[in-house]
Parts: sequence; structure tokens; C-alpha cells
Amino acid sequence: MGRATRQLFGILLAASVLLLLYRSHRTNIEDVQPPNSASTVQDTSEHQSNDKDNPHSFWSTLPVRFPVAETQPLPVGLPTLPKIQSVDSKISHFTLWHQSSRQLAVKNAFERCWKSYEALAWSTDELAPLSGAHTNGLGGWGATLVDNLDTLWIMGMRDDFEKVVATVTNIDFQDTASPEINTHEVNTRLLGGLLAAYDLSGDLRLRKKATELGDMLYAAFDTPNRMPIIHWDSHRAARQEEQIAEEGILAAELGSFTLEFIRLSQITGDPKYFDAAQRVMELFDKQQDSTKLSGLWPVSVNPKAELFDGDMFTLGTEANSLYKSLPGAYALLGGNVPMYRKMYEKATFTAAGHNLFRPMNPEEKDILTAGIVRVFTTQNGKPRTHLESQVQYHSCFAGGMFALGGALFKIPMHKKIAHKLVDGCTWAHETMPLGIMPEVYDTVPCASQTDCPWNEWHWKQEVWKRAHSLQLEPDAYLNVDAFIKDHHLPRGFISIPDTAYNLRPEAIESIFTLYRITGREDLLDMAWNMFQAIQNATQVENGNAAIIDVTVDREPIRVDSMPSFWMSQTLKYFYLMFSSPDLISLDDFVFSAGGHPLKLPTVSWSESKL
Repeated sequence: MGRATRQLFGILLAASVLLLLYRSHRTNIEDVQPPNSASTVQDTSEHQSNDKDNPHSFWSTLPVRFPVAETQPLPVGLPTLPKIQSVDSKISHFTLWHQSSRQLAVKNAFERCWKSYEALAWSTDELAPLSGAHTNGLGGWGATLVDNLDTLWIMGMRDDFEKVVATVTNIDFQDTASPEINTHEVNTRLLGGLLAAYDLSGDLRLRKKATELGDMLYAAFDTPNRMPIIHWDSHRAARQEEQIAEEGILAAELGSFTLEFIRLSQITGDPKYFDAAQRVMELFDKQQDSTKLSGLWPVSVNPKAELFDGDMFTLGTEANSLYKSLPGAYALLGGNVPMYRKMYEKATFTAAGHNLFRPMNPEEKDILTAGIVRVFTTQNGKPRTHLESQVQYHSCFAGGMFALGGALFKIPMHKKIAHKLVDGCTWAHETMPLGIMPEVYDTVPCASQTDCPWNEWHWKQEVWKRAHSLQLEPDAYLNVDAFIKDHHLPRGFISIPDTAYNLRPEAIESIFTLYRITGREDLLDMAWNMFQAIQNATQVENGNAAIIDVTVDREPIRVDSMPSFWMSQTLKYFYLMFSSPDLISLDDFVFSAGGHPLKLPTVSWSESKL
């Protein structure tokens, strides 16, 4: 081969290599685009035009029986939000190095659970860690997979992330063994997981899957008054049979779609999801001043008749996701929908005056907890309120909510309340023999929030009263000391109706939020002690398991249950607690009720489509 021929061959070979690299580069750009880019919205029309060729797009082609007269557009305007993450949380290199070992311990706990799920329950909803079996209570679409997509990304487990994305891409949301699904749970765990993973990775496959799931959930809103069905028969909906909103559901379930539907509209450019959720929240706004406890919404509501006439009000199990979404929605919409600030301020004003109380405790700590308020009508027809000092683990979210709202809306008093609420839940953890707060407990409300000395006699009197109220045949000679010992009641607790711990995240969620906003350093050690206590009590061979009784100082009895939120929320918040504060900054993300970080838009979405 001559010299000239060799040179020509070399030139052709180099050109071929460059062409291959260019094509590979273009493919990567098309497969994974950064979130919030202009192409995010511009690609929407192409995605919609190909729906009929997509075997998983059934729900987007389903005819709407009760269409809206006019779809509300996303609000126009640049975001007007303050920076809320404290500069004090920018910890030193020495402190960060010290926390890295704690962060690694959390990641190791996650990896143990993940490997067990991968080996024993892959593609199912949840792993049963004691038996090695699995459960499918959330549609059978692999809830643990979808719920933990963003956790895998955050923890740097990219190979596992890619494996899950490949699996999730093949989910068919029309195919479910159980026709009835809980749309509230599917929204918070699955749709939230897909949206957060897209926001973090920019992988268009996840945006496409989120749109498919969003279209399915949107079909549950196809009722005469556009109120969604929570316990929804998707098979009947697929057959286009009549759908009517339910007559009795939890307020938190009805109001749980806000953040996910807002974000879905933002990343697709299709306002129908925002419109659907906004109509529901406008009903909450309309009803807020006319409930039996003005400012709060009752636990149970009637969406079919649009009645909010219940008499029980709480920040606990039946309501937490509703109230948690209010400051988040305000932030996600860039401050351009003042309704959410108004709703938050009214709700927290009422809750602070009625639900929050200082519990009497032997250490005389200045702490707060959230109880239940019932409204009843007296004989003369006037309403009266009664505080039940029952505290639920779910209510521990309130510390984080007050911290976020206090920073976002510049309300100094809310930050003070946040500190006391977080300290209250931490106290309940630390007081128990296993170092874990029970699901439900009762304590003694102080007569004053400013002065509350410990009174041993008064505590035992309240224990005696509660013991009598629980017995069919009250014993006037009840030995209170023996009762306290037999029921494992720490000083300050008068009863513990539910002694279990179900791997819940609310306490660490609030500790994390308060730390990021205030930089309060002692929260790091409080979180670490909490993590160690939970690990010691719940760790089993195949992950972690819920426990029956946190009040006994012995090997706990465990339950064959490991909900997906154990990894997607509880361990995620512990991991972020010990991370550098620039990892999922609260100035860049807002956390959904399902613990999924959703990206705050940096430009007006209406302008980004131009």
C-alpha cells in the first residue's frame, strides 16, 4: 500500500470515528436531557402525537365523560421566593467529615434492604422481610422500585438506578390484578417518585412514564363535579362506566394531588393536571372559613356533595399530607398563587391555638405536641371545642411544616413553634426504652405554655382517670403504680393506645427540614441517636421490619412488613441529614408528602414555551 493510499485510508478512518462519536453524543442528548430545559416543554407535542403508537398510553386516549368548560392555565410570572436554607447549615469540612461516617451507615442500611428486595421481591410492591415473601397492595406495579428511584440517584447508586428505569419503562398502568387502587397512595408514592427521578436525572423515559401514570390518575377526576375518586375501580373506568365521587373519605386523600399534578403540568406543558388539582384545592379554600373549627378542615369530608361538616380536626394520621402540601404548592408555583399562603396561614393560626399543647414532663422541657380537637354542640346550641391529648406519630411532620412556612413567609413565631415541635417528638423518642416514639400516645396538657412544673401526683391522677375510662368495670381501688409498671408507662405518659413503630419518616423529616433552615447543630446528634435506635430495634436479616411494642426493654417483636416509604422517605431523610447541605438544597427543591424532591422552576413556565 503506497504512502498516499495509507494517508487517504487514515483520513477516512478518522472521519468515520468522528461521525460515530457525533451520533453517540446526539443520542445521549436526546435520551437524557436536563430538567427545566426549553426542550422539556417543546417536546410535548411530539410526545402526544406518538401516543397512539405507544402500547402504554391507553389512559391518554380514553374519552372524557365530564370535560371542564375551560382549563386553568399555569400561573404567569417569575418566581418570587426568598432563600430559606440557612447559611449556618454550610458545615465545616471537619464536621462534614465527621458526618460522612454516619451517612455511610445510612447508605449501608439502605443497600441491605435494597439487595433483599432485589433478590426476593423484584418488581412487586413491597418485600415482607421476615418471610421473604412479597405484597402487592399498590397496583402491583413495583411500588418499591418507583418510590425509590430518586433515593437511588441521591445515594449515587447509578447502576441500580439504570436497572430500575429499564424495568419501570415496561410498566403498563392499565394492567393491574386488583381493579381497585388507592389513587392517593399511587399519586404520592409512584407519581411523586417518577417526577423526582426525572427532575434529578433528566431522563425523558421517566417523564414519559410520569405522564402515563398522570393520565391514569387524571381519569379518576372524570366525575360530574370533577372531584377525584380515591378508592377507584380502574377497570370500570377503562370500560367508561359511570364514575361518581365518594361520600366519605379523608380530607388528606382528597387534597393530596396538588404538588405532583402541578409539577407534571410544569414539565409537560399540559395544564390539565394543574387544573384538576387546583379545582379541588379551590373547594378547600372555599370551605376553610365555614368548617366547625374555622381554619382547619375536618378529618372526613364528602366530595360528592362537597360537604366539610365533620367534627374532628387533627394534624395527625388523617390530615398530615394535606397541610404539608400548602407551603410546598406556594413554592412550586413560584409564589404566584397567593391562595396557598392564605390557606397555610389560616390553618396554622387555628392549629396553634387549638391543637398544639405543651405536655407536662419530668424534665420540664419547653416542648410542643399536636393533639386532636373535637367540636360538639352544647344543650343551648353553642359549639364547644375539646382537646384530646392524643399524639400520633404522623403529626411529627408539623415541625417541618412550621419551619418551612416560617422561612418561606417570614413568620418568626413559626420557627419558634417548629423548634418546640421537633423537640417534642425527639423527647417522645428518647423517653421510650427502645428510643423510638410509639404510633400513638397520650400525655397531660399543661395549663400554661409558659410555666409547667412537673407534678407527680397530678400525672398519676391522670393515669388513674385514663385507666378507668378504658375499663368496662372501673376499679376504685386501682393500684396506679402497678398499672404504670404493667403498661410500661414512662413518666409523663398516661396511656399508649398503639405501642408499635411502623418505620415512619415524620420525625426525621422534620429534624432534617429544621436543620437545613436553621443550621441548629445539636439536631445532627439527635438524628444520629434516633437512627441508631431504629436500626437496633428493626434490623432483620432481609432488611428492616416494623415492631409491635416500643415500650419494652427487650428484644422487640417484629412484624412481617417493610413499607416502601422506609427506604424512600425514612432512610432518605437520614441520608440527607448527614450530607452536604447543597445536596437537594431547600432553595432548589420542595419535598412532596411522599418525600420526593420536586425541582422548583427557575423561570416562568409560560415564558419557557415561547
